[in-house]
Amino acid sequence: MAAYLIADVDITDAATFEEYKREVPATEARYGGRYLGRGGATQVLEGDWEPHRLVILEFPDMQALLSWYQSPEYQRLKAIRERCAKTRIIALEGIAT
Repeated sequence: MAAYLIADVDITDAATFEEYKREVPATEARYGGRYLGRGGATQVLEGDWEPHRLVILEFPDMQALLSWYQSPEYQRLKAIRERCAKTRIIALEGIAT
């Protein structure tokens, strides 16, 4: 069953974030990840959430998502992201159809 990574990214250093943004897609693809949304326009319909840069990634399952997130190649990029952005990330398991 598919799993989704949802991130709200508040970029604090755009130049450094460009390095992260350039390199991360290849690591995600190795684990079956694909973008469903990335940095597009948002519109809050309810509540007081003020999203920044939203990202939604789909992985084949939760194990693939976690394997990518914990992988050595992503840990290097995660360290870069942590230097240039404040991020909230959740993993959501999809539903069986």
